[in-house]
Amino acid sequence: MRRSMLFLPANSPNMVVNGGVLGADSLIFDLEDAVSPDEKDAARDLLRGALEALDFGRCERVVRINGLDTPYWRADLEAVLPLGPELIMLPKTGCGEDVRQLDGALTELEDAHRLTPGRTGIIALLETAAGVENAYAAALASPRVKALFLGAEDLTADLRCQRTKEGAEILYARGRLVCAARAAGVEVYDTPFTNVDDLEGLEKDASFAKGLGFTGKACISPAHVAAVNRIFSPSEKEIEYAREVFAAIERGRKQGKGAVALRGKMIDAPIVARARLVLKAAAEMGGEEADSDV
Repeated sequence: MRRSMLFLPANSPNMVVNGGVLGADSLIFDLEDAVSPDEKDAARDLLRGALEALDFGRCERVVRINGLDTPYWRADLEAVLPLGPELIMLPKTGCGEDVRQLDGALTELEDAHRLTPGRTGIIALLETAAGVENAYAAALASPRVKALFLGAEDLTADLRCQRTKEGAEILYARGRLVCAARAAGVEVYDTPFTNVDDLEGLEKDASFAKGLGFTGKACISPAHVAAVNRIFSPSEKEIEYAREVFAAIERGRKQGKGAVALRGKMIDAPIVARARLVLKAAAEMGGEEADSDV
């Protein structure tokens, strides 16, 4: 279950070494924005050593490489791919062709290192107006694409608007990415909340993103991880209702009923689908619930 994704600068040894105990479901080792040009080589070497030597436990390992328009991205891949990161994050994804270019490079390197073909997934980071408009095409450009990711800071610069705490300026982009991801059958992740000290604002922003349909949210501070994990986890109330849904369906089956009601409302396909997702998430969190075959 990927609820929280924590950015860690790849040139910060303390953060990289401690990544596995910070509580995030996924760690994004950042070789791009967090690293100045004169530190790219050192950051790459540090990350390679960390991936080789450290056990990050259950944390998924994601590497944000440099953009395809830079001279760094190919060296990034050559350094980290043999060490088995689960996902590569492609910044400034503008169209499906960008994804296909990365896919081709990954395939070449997998072949060169005799790695399992297609084992490394892609997260498309959409942070330009073109990227948002081409989100669906990017999601379908390769079977490697596992998720879309909204980058609001660069996006608002591209849109020539101010980034605000309320987020009205990115509402369209948020909705566009959720629709594109769901239509393509991949997951979708919300942009970080950048005020590290405003935990109330973080909770409001994360809850709003969950309500829009995002799978999870990125974090730029370990202090945000616990709240994001809680908000994007099913609550006890949601889990209990999901149990009731499947219990009501089972009772209806035993009674030979073709349609059943719960709490005065007919149980239709969307209700069943949401209940199934809740129980699946509960199981992935370590609970006893199982994905129903109803």
